[in-house]
Amino acid sequence: MCGEVGSLDIVIERWVYYPTYPDVTDELKSARRSNRLLSALPSKALELLRQDMRQVSLQRGMVCFEAGQVINRVYFPLTGMISLFVVTGDGEMIETGTIGREGAAGLQSGFGERKSYGLTTIQIAGDFATIAATRFEQAVSNSAPIRDLVFHYTAVLWAEAQQIAACHAAHSGSARLCRRLLQVADCIGSDHIPLTHEYLATMIGARRTTVTLLALELQELGAIKCGRCKIAILDRRALEACA
Repeated sequence: MCGEVGSLDIVIERWVYYPTYPDVTDELKSARRSNRLLSALPSKALELLRQDMRQVSLQRGMVCFEAGQVINRVYFPLTGMISLFVVTGDGEMIETGTIGREGAAGLQSGFGERKSYGLTTIQIAGDFATIAATRFEQAVSNSAPIRDLVFHYTAVLWAEAQQIAACHAAHSGSARLCRRLLQVADCIGSDHIPLTHEYLATMIGARRTTVTLLALELQELGAIKCGRCKIAILDRRALEACA
């Protein structure tokens, strides 16, 4: 999941060994350290984003893209997390993916005007580096490293989506919950997860009461500690064994 798919690690290793450029701003340097996609870019490619990328703090619930809306910005999470949803005809929201510091939302706009398939929102508040889609498209067209990285990351997301679909079909609720907790921890770089049981139920496709019972079982095993609107991972190996 976030940070688990090996091909993304290969992409990152491919691009880190490039000379540095002193005119990259301190803000962009900070974003580069926090987001794995930005850190995977050579400094010469990153310089193409320098003038137009901004670091912002975004709150939970902010909508990045509505379903069917033209993608107008690209978001690189630094500390927060983005959720991707498909909204059914009766208004039910089903989470289809999460994006944390390993990736970005809206990257497909680098290849021209694109519409969002589903609803994309900020799920965990935090800091994000963001750039207008039109400016990102220009950078992609002028940089083979950026273009290649977008292609590879998109392939990783597709592989992850297939793995998640298989997990939902084959694994128990407890296994799905453990995987999601680990995934979110990787996304935000912290073992303290600010998510409610209600949202975790949406993530794993279960009732909130079921998630509460599963979380209590994991707490009794010493794997996690439940608090109000948050969960702390205490024993990562125990969760990995279950997931």
